[in-house]
Amino acid sequence: MKNTFGSKIAVTLFGESHGKAIGAVLDGMPPGIDVDEDFIARQMSLRKSVGAISTARREADEVKILSGVFNGRTTGTPITFMIENQDQRSRDYGELAYKARPGHADYAAEIKYGGFQDFRGGGHFSGRITAGLVAAGAVAISALREKGVTVGTHILSCGGVRDRSFGDVKSDIDSLDGREFAVLDTSKEEEMKAAIMAAKSEGDSVGGCLETAVYGMPAGVGEPWFDTVEGLLSHALFSVPAVKGVEFGAGFAYADMRGSQSNDPFRSENGRVVTETNNCGGILGGITNGMPILFRCAVKPTPSIYKEQRTIDMRTEENTTLVINGRHDPAIVHRARVVVDSVTALVLLDMLS
Repeated sequence: MKNTFGSKIAVTLFGESHGKAIGAVLDGMPPGIDVDEDFIARQMSLRKSVGAISTARREADEVKILSGVFNGRTTGTPITFMIENQDQRSRDYGELAYKARPGHADYAAEIKYGGFQDFRGGGHFSGRITAGLVAAGAVAISALREKGVTVGTHILSCGGVRDRSFGDVKSDIDSLDGREFAVLDTSKEEEMKAAIMAAKSEGDSVGGCLETAVYGMPAGVGEPWFDTVEGLLSHALFSVPAVKGVEFGAGFAYADMRGSQSNDPFRSENGRVVTETNNCGGILGGITNGMPILFRCAVKPTPSIYKEQRTIDMRTEENTTLVINGRHDPAIVHRARVVVDSVTALVLLDMLS
């Protein structure tokens, strides 16, 4: 099982949902970078379950830095982040040792790892493993800010309710900073939460779409073929559990445009080259053009629902049914937002190093 991503700056994930601890190792960070543990804690709080729209599993998610930081600064050696699991309830998963949950990786894991995988709570495939990404990503976000680059993600849609898209990108990113439920039009928050609760009341779940903007990324970053900005970001973003689609700029809307509509006209403005529109999402030929990077991620509904579902017994391959117990999120899009910010920051910091 490969668990490392990145080139000059690489992140490795470890742990299982119901094991003793989870975490990440961030390697390649140069020495002397400030590590703000209060900021790490704040970022972790944005991934936590909150209220009735999230799982009832309540983890403290206190990050312990075991190596790579001394007197509040990076030493240049690998940084190890450890997060103890404290609120497991493994008894809820006894039946799942042999029944594959629809929408989960259970069957694929069974085939790949021959039944030796930790199935409790999804094991290493669980969304809980993203806590390590958020801890490492907090350091990357801080390092990017020192370079004048900021990242922000909002919930563009959830349960059929739609937020507005980015307008003044820098201002909108700033407005999202630290917001627990990340929408640009705050009037949409209660509508989205109501849609989540409606699904929950029926034992079901909802998905959504996240929209991310990166401001301040310089022009000229990226490669024209296999290490394109879109390629590296997509590689990492598709590693976030439940992300099933990524599009940049106008994305699939390009298919219904003419070239005269889709092309972004260039102009000189206050001594710098800009484009009048940003259908390309800040990337041309796989390389940044100095405009804000814009992309969207489709997040599927939480697969753990409380309705009876058809499945198979993995021991016998006979058809059967399954009713999932335990504590599960009726939506994860609001918690995935900070994970997408973190992954984005890790990829871009690597590319700038």
